[in-house]
Order: sequence, then C-alpha cells, then structure tokens
Amino acid sequence: MSELRDISVTVAAGTPEWPGDTPYSCGWSWEIARGESVNVSAITMSPHVGTHADAPLHVRDGWPDSAALDVDAFIGEAFVVDATGLTTIDERVLGGALAAGATRVLIRTGASITEGAFPARWPVIADGAAERLVAVGVRLVGVDAPSMDGRESKSLPVHHILLGAGVAVVENLDLRGIDPGRWELVALPMRIAGLDAAPVRALLRRRAGPGGAGSRRAGDR
Repeated sequence: MSELRDISVTVAAGTPEWPGDTPYSCGWSWEIARGESVNVSAITMSPHVGTHADAPLHVRDGWPDSAALDVDAFIGEAFVVDATGLTTIDERVLGGALAAGATRVLIRTGASITEGAFPARWPVIADGAAERLVAVGVRLVGVDAPSMDGRESKSLPVHHILLGAGVAVVENLDLRGIDPGRWELVALPMRIAGLDAAPVRALLRRRAGPGGAGSRRAGDR
C-alpha cells in the first residue's frame, strides 16, 4: 500500500486563527463524568481555522457556498511547488507544475500556522500567475499559508481570479517535508450548507515514476 501523508493542520485550542476571526474552542453538552451515558462535544470556530477550502461566497455575495463546492476538483493528481523564501509566486516559480500539465497545484511557502503563530507575511501569487493557472485549466490551488492573497489585502485579487473561474482554493495546508513533484491528492471539504468555507482533511500519496515526488524539474526551487 502506498504511503499516505496527512497534510492537514490539527485543529485544537491554540490553533492560530486569522487575527480577529473566531478561534477554535470546545465544550461539552454531555459528559460521562457527570453521569451521562455518553460524551458529546460542542465546538465553536470559524471555518477558516486550520486547513479549509474557500467557497466563492467568501469573496462575493451571491456566489456559491461551501455545500456547492465541486468535490471532483479535490481528488486527483497534484503537483507540489516550493516557493519558500520568496515574496512573489510568479509563472517562473510555477514552471515545473505548468510544464507537467498539472491540474492541481500545491504551493509550499514555509509561512504556515504549523509554526505555532500566525505568520506576519507569506509569498503571494501574482495576478498574472493566477490568470495563467486558470488559462491552462488548473482545477485546484492550495497553499500552506493562511491565504492566497497578502495579509493586508482588501481587494483579494487572487481569490477573485481563481474562485470566479471555478478553481478550488485550499489554504492552511501542512506541507512540511513534502517534496516537490507529482503526488495524488485527496482533500475533501465537509458538506456544510451556507458557509463561505469548509474544513478539509487533506492527504497526499506518493506518485511513482518520472516527475513523481522527490524528482525536480526546471522551475522548481
């Protein structure tokens, strides 16, 4: 059986949320210790805490919600690109994925909440690179950073470009130790109606052969 790698961020008390957003907390409706027959928990959190898929509703009223996300986009071959230490993710950085004809692109920036704090900044996808991903038929773009756009961005151009074209957006992945190259992705969003995002459990499986994980192509860093 092929090795599976869990690339989801564990959601727990203290998992960094976007500043000002609703953090994760857990309480109990029933507890065995209080004499009830079962333990039943109750959680409060923004759907953007931890690994999640943004719905188009996140950036525009009237666009599809979390329950309308196309699950086909979240399963299949993915290409991991390393953008660690950069400020901008342009077409050159995405060269390996573009040359491979990837339909799902995961970008490792190294600026992740897995370090225990909300990062001050992270590499941002250039508008032209986002438009190029749409033009070549990419169905999903994922990052280990908290957002596709910059922390201070109010216009969110990359979100509008990708979500407006029907491209799935996954954020807050855990790509530590994941080699650049081809992988198989399963990253299904929960089917919750009416939300602007949905929690995701994301897994990668190594893909053998040329271009598989661990091999490097021109344009990968």
